[in-house]
Amino acid sequence: MTGRLENSSQDRSTRVQGRPVVSGPEAERGAVHRITVVGEDVLRHRCQEVTAFGTPELSRLVDDMFATNRVARGVGLAANQIGVDLQVFVWDITDDWGVRHVGHIVNPVLDEIPAEHRRLVDESEGCLSVPGPYRVVSRPDRAVVRGRDMDGAPLVTEGRGYFARCLQHETDHLHGRLYLDRLTRRERQAALREMAEAKDEVFARRAERAARLGK
Repeated sequence: MTGRLENSSQDRSTRVQGRPVVSGPEAERGAVHRITVVGEDVLRHRCQEVTAFGTPELSRLVDDMFATNRVARGVGLAANQIGVDLQVFVWDITDDWGVRHVGHIVNPVLDEIPAEHRRLVDESEGCLSVPGPYRVVSRPDRAVVRGRDMDGAPLVTEGRGYFARCLQHETDHLHGRLYLDRLTRRERQAALREMAEAKDEVFARRAERAARLGK
């Protein structure tokens, strides 16, 4: 997910996997991958569940996703966006209250928010796999996602505002859905035309940032 750069407390510490830390992690270890683009099959089916935890392969995948997300200047990235058919996504996002959240989750499941507690918000949304266009999408302003970390420990993450939007957007990816699917046919066609015009420039900027970072 692309985006703007809950927790209404004054504590602005970075949260890694939901826990405050003194300084935030940087995506230095991973390798940068090509980001898949709308139209590719891997973005259009439900990803497979992870069954092996605590493996070097899973750790490397998470590192690579953080590195790729950083180069693309995203706020979240799902595994199928780098061509990997597994239920994993990462996030690195500053929320509406100025708190940076960084983390990953494996086999995520979104809680159903009861209608009486659900407030829909219309806000602009973009996607790294739809390079260029942003469109207004309606989503609940609160999200709770449950899953595991890369070592298999249970994990519950709650987001509000734009962080909630990110958690929902990335979970959608792992179910084979894009934000384009939430638009009208006319809006979707217009977004795809805009993407066709913008994507080469977007790809060039990503390549330039990767080169600057030695990736």
